[in-house]
Amino acid sequence: MVLAAPSAGPAVAERLRAAHLAGDAYRRLVVTTWVPAFLVVDESRSRTSGCHRLPDVSSTGMQFEREDKPPWSVVPARVKEAVAQALSAPVVRATRSYGGYAPSATFRLTLADGGRAFLKATYPLPEGSAVRWSLDREEVVYRRLGSVIQPWAPEYIGSIHADGWHALLLELVDGQSVLPWTGPKAMRALRSYAAFHASMLGRPLPRWLSRTQHRDFSVFWRRIASDESAIDRLAALAGPRANEARDWLRTHVGILSRAERALRRAPEPHALLHFDTRSDNVRLQGTSLRIFDWPSASVGPAEFDVAAFVQSIEAEGGPRVDTALGWYESALPLRRHVLIGSVAGIAGYFADRAPRPAPPGLPRLRSVQRRQLKASLGWAARVLELPEPAWLAALPS
Repeated sequence: MVLAAPSAGPAVAERLRAAHLAGDAYRRLVVTTWVPAFLVVDESRSRTSGCHRLPDVSSTGMQFEREDKPPWSVVPARVKEAVAQALSAPVVRATRSYGGYAPSATFRLTLADGGRAFLKATYPLPEGSAVRWSLDREEVVYRRLGSVIQPWAPEYIGSIHADGWHALLLELVDGQSVLPWTGPKAMRALRSYAAFHASMLGRPLPRWLSRTQHRDFSVFWRRIASDESAIDRLAALAGPRANEARDWLRTHVGILSRAERALRRAPEPHALLHFDTRSDNVRLQGTSLRIFDWPSASVGPAEFDVAAFVQSIEAEGGPRVDTALGWYESALPLRRHVLIGSVAGIAGYFADRAPRPAPPGLPRLRSVQRRQLKASLGWAARVLELPEPAWLAALPS
């Protein structure tokens, strides 16, 4: 669901405009470390030359741009007052948290009485931004499904609407970032994820949740197969190996198109799906996976959710999908034909998205999608017993 943010008053808009201009320098910053989920940056200690230093958590050689986010100083006074009222204590420290691709305002809050909370907010966007907020939908999920999605989801505390801002107040979840991925962290994450799906299989769930969202991923290879220019755009990503990529795609796109159809008729039992599980949306607490950002929650085959998660783990330098899937299946077996359809459909989605220009305001998105195309299409080729798409190695990261 895509909902437009209401407009703000002139003073708020001017503060936001100034913050976006001030953020130009670090919006262009490219860092060579893994960016952990909800990376915490203490603004009073890490500011340098208009940029924020990122801790050196791993030497992977992969490059990431970090999304721009508003500082606490531009949050309207009415919002801050409402936060203090909702939490029964004023905020004495607000630390920006980084993660994800969108520039939502996210803060770890420390209160005068020693309490803590997490704030996630949307605000009026600059003209021309491609960002589309979905916090309204996420609030509905927290309000109406809170008892179902806990203990995996954080506890919902309340929401605030003021001066064009919409904020959610949530439990502040401590724990361990999953990045950089290691075998032990991936094993704990996948076994807990399987427990989440197992608890939802066949469970009565509200009718307002979509039962067809996963089917949207059953059409991309068919579209690519019918459009020679789409094949050319995708192959062009391989640069000097474009001809090799074009030949591979022309030869095998029909098989991929037939495989993705399994998503249209994936049989029950279905489960509640998070539908966007990746490193920046999760943390580990012991053996438990805590999952954030629920606006895309729907009902469908668990195979789709886990296929999307494990290919993202491999794309981020973690264990390969076959290893990660083994940890998941030690707790919850999967149906192979539905899994293959899910893998093909996910690869088709990234094949459709990766060649597109970067949308305004989301500079990291296409590079992440190219890495996931490498992981998901390589996996699809293996499960469908196709020749290795070696040209994927030429795609820029």
